[in-house]
Amino acid sequence: MGNRQRPCLLPGKLTPVMSFINPVNKSICLEQVCESNYQKLFKLIPDLMIFKETAIGLAPHHTTLHLDIIERTPYTLTLELSHCFNRDKDELLEPAVKIRVYLDAQMAEVLSDHARAGVAQVFKDPGLCLEIMNYKWRLNYFLQKWLDHCLKKDYLFSSNTEVLA
Repeated sequence: MGNRQRPCLLPGKLTPVMSFINPVNKSICLEQVCESNYQKLFKLIPDLMIFKETAIGLAPHHTTLHLDIIERTPYTLTLELSHCFNRDKDELLEPAVKIRVYLDAQMAEVLSDHARAGVAQVFKDPGLCLEIMNYKWRLNYFLQKWLDHCLKKDYLFSSNTEVLA
């Protein structure tokens, strides 16, 4: 399914490869990864639709996960999910992944993260289809692996006010 891949050149800079997985048909695989990410996100945060603005995920002996709801529409939910590596939430939040959840299609797609800008900021020319697909693949494959990691830690989410009480 995959080939070894060397670092690819994005506009203006050399970026490290997110993974060595390089599927032949990225469009189908990307769709499957986004569907998988949706399922994993709701498994990690079963009450995702209940939270209004923020929530905290706690797991024994692990860094906290922070959920921030950015936008809610009838068919989508945009959120940011991050690990907090410090007591002061604003000091070190990574990977700070911004995710758009398509509720009707049951897909979750990464828009950007702490290290990479969104596709629209990186690729001004929509004719760069292959490069755009590669970029989206790396972002969403990373989310899949990170959600797997978080699921293994058994995080439990509650609203910030419940944690502070």
